[in-house]
Amino acid sequence: MSDRKRIWTVPNVLTMFRLAMVPVYWVLMMGYRLNYWALGVFVLAACTDMLDGFLARKYNQITDFGKLMDPLADKLMTLSVMATLLLRGIIRWEPLALLALKEFVMLLGGILLYNRRIVVHSLFVGKFAQTCLCLGLFLSFFADKFENLAFQPHTTFLWVGVGAAYTALVVYVRSVIRQLRGVENTYNQRSE
Repeated sequence: MSDRKRIWTVPNVLTMFRLAMVPVYWVLMMGYRLNYWALGVFVLAACTDMLDGFLARKYNQITDFGKLMDPLADKLMTLSVMATLLLRGIIRWEPLALLALKEFVMLLGGILLYNRRIVVHSLFVGKFAQTCLCLGLFLSFFADKFENLAFQPHTTFLWVGVGAAYTALVVYVRSVIRQLRGVENTYNQRSE
C-alpha cells in the first residue's frame, strides 16, 4: 500500500477529526461559555482516541503518521482544556506549565528523531498519564461540587497525570537512547 493510501485509514481519519475538534472546543468553552457542550467535545475526543488506537491495532493499520499525529492530537486537546480551565479560574497554573514544558521537550525531540527516521510510539506509562489527565480534567468541570471536600479529586488526578507524564518522558528518553545506539552500531558494522 502506498504511503498516501496508508494515511487515509479509519484510525488516521479519527485522529484528524480529533485535531479538528480542538478549535470547536475553544469556541464552545471560551466564545459561548457552553461548559457542558465543550465537555461533550472533550469526551468525544477521548472516545475517538480509544477507538482509533483499537482499530489501528485490530486491523494492522498502525502508520508513522498515526504514531506522530495521534499523540499530538491528544496533547493539543489536553493542553487546550487545561488552558481554558485555567483562564476560567477552575485549575491552577502549575500543572499546565509543567505539562506544556514536557510536551515542548517531547515535540522538539520528536522532530529531531523523525529526521533520523526514528518514531517513538506511545507506551503504557504515557497512556496511563493521559488517562489520569483526562479524568482530572473531566472532574474539573464539576469542581464546584468538591469545594467543601478536604480531598480534591480533580486536582489529585491532574497531579498524578503530570507525574506520570514526566515518568513517561524518562522512559521515552531511555528508549530513544537505545534506538540511537542500535542505529549507530548498525552503521559501524556496515562501515567495517
